[in-house]
Amino acid sequence: MTFTQWRDRFHGWRGHRPFAGGVLLVLGGAEILVTMKAPLPVILHVGMQGLAGYLLPTLMVLCGLLILFNPTQRLFYSIIAIMLSLGTWLTSNIGGFVIGLLMGAVGSCLAFGWVPDQEPRQSRRKRHQEKQTEHTVQSVHKGGHLPEAGRPA
Repeated sequence: MTFTQWRDRFHGWRGHRPFAGGVLLVLGGAEILVTMKAPLPVILHVGMQGLAGYLLPTLMVLCGLLILFNPTQRLFYSIIAIMLSLGTWLTSNIGGFVIGLLMGAVGSCLAFGWVPDQEPRQSRRKRHQEKQTEHTVQSVHKGGHLPEAGRPA
């Protein structure tokens, strides 16, 4: 399999799932886990340390992977993930110094709002052009005149 074939298959796979939301959720959970293990003197010990401090970001990573590989259940996983993300504020160094918390929250919202099999949106200019050509075609079929007739090119 060549690189272009692999890239096209990956693009197709990525298009059928909330890819950005799942990746942000995984990265947010991983960032919180890294800040929990960082040997920095800046580490804040806010809230419950111990099992909950490691469990919540691990479950965030798990929800992100489940959103990527099982997109049919994305609503349930994204609701659980947003609650986990907000819970890390208390358990994991203020949600990984707020960065992991925000990445998890944004990823959860993106996954929740993703709609499968939706046609791409058209720009306002393109819709206006299509409406104009449709109006012109209808007026010509009705025996009307062309709006641009008689004008120099």
